[in-house]
Amino acid sequence: MVISTAAQPLPPVLDADGQPLRSGVEYYVLPGVTDVGGGLTLVDRNGSCPLYVGQEPLAPMVSRGIPVFFTPRVGDTIIRESRDFTVAFSGASTCGQSTAWMVGEENPETTTRYVVTGMEPRPSSTLWYFNIENNGQGVYALRWCPNCLTTNCPRPACESAGVIDENGKRLLVLDGSAFPFIFRRA
Repeated sequence: MVISTAAQPLPPVLDADGQPLRSGVEYYVLPGVTDVGGGLTLVDRNGSCPLYVGQEPLAPMVSRGIPVFFTPRVGDTIIRESRDFTVAFSGASTCGQSTAWMVGEENPETTTRYVVTGMEPRPSSTLWYFNIENNGQGVYALRWCPNCLTTNCPRPACESAGVIDENGKRLLVLDGSAFPFIFRRA
């Protein structure tokens, strides 16, 4: 009897129809619970560029937001749980800048970190790499797990993405409170 010692692949992240998320395919990132707002979109936080990642408000007609596409860090075509990827909104922004997501500066008053857009990803930086964790019951958490891009460094604790209300705008932040998301093919 032969016993395989090869590592089993991580499970795929599934969309709302039960299909694996695929690299380069457009998806809406939607709340995994009802009555909390619409999908993720670009938000003008300060009246100037860059734009932030935020959530469409809860309104009579809830918007799905702007589709995103995922690009795995490793050459896989499937987005897998706990595996790093970059994410960007499809299309262009009103700022004429990249729509790729990245972790922004820490707010000194609240110690939260906003998820922003506006710069092109740099493979040598961990600020562009996110991953997804299955929270069970068909919903997922977006996470940022800073690491050192080498094979022999410890991976520190991950920070989960949550949504906060700031001056009437719902913004995606890394604050430890995981917001449940689902993904629907655009």
